[in-house]
Amino acid sequence: MEHGHHSGMWVPEEPPTWGRMFLPHLDGWSVLAVLSIVGLVGYLAAVVRLRRSGVAWPWWRTAAWTGGTVSLFAVTGTWFNGYSMVVFSVHMTQHMVLSLITPLLLLLAAPVTLALRTLPRGRGAAGAPRALLLDALHSRVARFLASPLFTVPLFIASLYGVYFTPLFDALMSNPAGHQFMLAHFVVTGLLFFGPIVAQDPWPRTMSHPGRMLELFLPVPFHAFFGVAIMMAGSLVVDTFADPPAGWGIDPLRDQGVAGGIVWAFGELPTVLVLAVVFFSWARSDDRQARTIDRAADRDGGVELEAYNARLRAMAQQQR
Repeated sequence: MEHGHHSGMWVPEEPPTWGRMFLPHLDGWSVLAVLSIVGLVGYLAAVVRLRRSGVAWPWWRTAAWTGGTVSLFAVTGTWFNGYSMVVFSVHMTQHMVLSLITPLLLLLAAPVTLALRTLPRGRGAAGAPRALLLDALHSRVARFLASPLFTVPLFIASLYGVYFTPLFDALMSNPAGHQFMLAHFVVTGLLFFGPIVAQDPWPRTMSHPGRMLELFLPVPFHAFFGVAIMMAGSLVVDTFADPPAGWGIDPLRDQGVAGGIVWAFGELPTVLVLAVVFFSWARSDDRQARTIDRAADRDGGVELEAYNARLRAMAQQQR
């Protein structure tokens, strides 16, 4: 089943079809696929535990986590992964799913919140995992890793720095390098979208306008990268230069498709995240209004009156 030039990596012999793409296939290097199964089981167990203790957990969070782990498995634990070794457009789809779709779904599921609610509290060994998680969230390292000065360049470098340098071919030439690259895509997505989706305690918090701004920062870089690959007159990377003879794949044309996939994918998560940020913004404004209402009920509207007086004074000054 293996082609010699992909050292130690399994590549299907039959050409890719939709039917074959998602046939499960695990080997000794399917680290991320195994993690996706472990992650799904762990999350579901935590939700069951929380429910048993009488605490509700939104169904859509569980659905998002399920979707995230399934998307991870779909592109790493199946023939899809084998095809991604020899067909650029398949690899690029894998990259986009791992850096944009999987992280977003996992983050919407608020796994940190779930962990903090279900891990035992207290001193000693039993409470250690929870204490470690809290320490990690508040650490200097975490604050650095969550800073836009780190996440935005990392996000952009995982496009330009990987494909337009010899790094890509080097990583693709061995199974460990390949798994490292795939893991890098997922982690980059999590670090970049974490503070923007903001469903979980994160080392850094931002205002809603800040989150929107940061979301749009890499969009032009992402689009330009897709166009650059679409327009390239020669092969950008060597890995996909000689697809199996009988498959009828023209590497340059397939590279154009890969660029188109990058370009198309850039818009999709942006719209999704924008909706998330926008709705949470509307909700937080709502919450603020309700808090003011409740305060007014308590103290007969004194605060509200003072606030209105202040606004009137400001309006007077501006005239």
